[in-house]
Amino acid sequence: MSTSEWHVDPGLLAAYARGAVDDADAFSVEAHVVACASCQTLAGTVLSADRLQATWLDVVDTLDAPTPGLVERVLSTLGVAPHVARLLAATTSLTASWLGAITVALAVAVLGAYQGERGLALFLCVAALAPVAGVAATFTRGIDPTHELGVAAPMSGMRLLLLRTVAVVGATLVLTVAGALALPELSWTAAAWLLPALGLTLTSLALATYLPHTTAFAVVAGVWLAATIASAVRPGDALAAFDGGAQLVFGALIAVGGAVLVRRREALDGWSAR
Repeated sequence: MSTSEWHVDPGLLAAYARGAVDDADAFSVEAHVVACASCQTLAGTVLSADRLQATWLDVVDTLDAPTPGLVERVLSTLGVAPHVARLLAATTSLTASWLGAITVALAVAVLGAYQGERGLALFLCVAALAPVAGVAATFTRGIDPTHELGVAAPMSGMRLLLLRTVAVVGATLVLTVAGALALPELSWTAAAWLLPALGLTLTSLALATYLPHTTAFAVVAGVWLAATIASAVRPGDALAAFDGGAQLVFGALIAVGGAVLVRRREALDGWSAR
C-alpha cells in the first residue's frame, strides 16, 4: 500500500483478487477500499464480476440472517448442530407461550395439592400429562406452525421424532420438577409422576404409528384422566394410580412403547406428513 497517497497498491489489489493475501492484508485492503472512490474504481477493473457478486451475496446473507433466540443459542452452546438447533427452537412446545401455559397449569395443580390428598392427585395427574400434551402439540398438523419445516428436514422420521420429543419432554420435566419442589411435603409421591409421564408419552407415540396423531394422543389422555379421576374419587387411597403396582405398569409401558417405536420405525418416515 502506498504510504504517500494512501491508496492500495495495484499489485496488492491483484493478489487480493486472486485470494493470495493473508487475513491482515485482506482486512486492510477492504477497510481502505470502502472509503476510497479511486480504489473502488481500480477494484472494479481487477475483481471479477463473479467475485463481486459472491461477496455481495455473503453480505446480504449475513444481514438477512435471523437473530438466534434464547433456545437456539442455548442448544448451540451445548454443541447441537446449527440446523438442528434452529429446528428444535422453532418447536411449538418450546415457545415461551406454550411453556408459560404449562407453568400456569402446574402452579394451579400445586395450589390444589395444599388442599389434601385429592389435590395432590390432581398435581400428579397434570404433571404426568404435561409432556404428552407438549409432544402432541409438536407433531399435530394445525397446531405446530413448523409442521412443513419438520417434514422437509433432511433427516429420518425416527431421528426427527426422537430429537423433538427429547427436547419437549426435557423442557417440560424441568418445569414439573420445579413444581414438585413446591409441594407441601417432599416424599416419594413428589416424584410419582415421572414414570407415568414417560410411559404415557411413549405409549402415545407408539399408538400414533397405527392411528392418526390426534386420535392416539386423545385416547391416551382420555384413559389417563378417567383412571386418575376414578382413583381420586373412590374412598380410601386417592393416590392408587401412582402406587407401587401402578409404577410397575408404567415401567412395562415404557419398555413396550420403546420396542414398538423401534420395530415400526419405518412407519415414522412418513409420520409427520400425515
